[in-house]
Amino acid sequence: MRKIKVGDDVMVVAGKDKGKRGTVLRVIDAEHVVVENVNIAKKHQKPNPNRGVAGGIMDKEMPLHVSNVGLYNPSKGAADRVGFKVLGDGRKVRVFKSDGEVVDV
Repeated sequence: MRKIKVGDDVMVVAGKDKGKRGTVLRVIDAEHVVVENVNIAKKHQKPNPNRGVAGGIMDKEMPLHVSNVGLYNPSKGAADRVGFKVLGDGRKVRVFKSDGEVVDV
């Protein structure tokens, strides 16, 4: 089970985009994630008439290391660390470290 999954609301805790919030779009591998509207880079795109792609300079979201993002805790209003807990019915869920609140419902 991963600490950060696709669709999670995360906050950047380090780097040039520190403090920005966004949704995880993709998990690249065990250590990298792509977050919506964070870590934007310019990509020079060649036109491809066969695919109907126009050329120009595009904005592209680049991967971030998972150590630079934290799961957003709405009750705290900031990023928080995540741990795991096994419930009474045998399910393994993610919990916030600061208050023990369950992330997965």
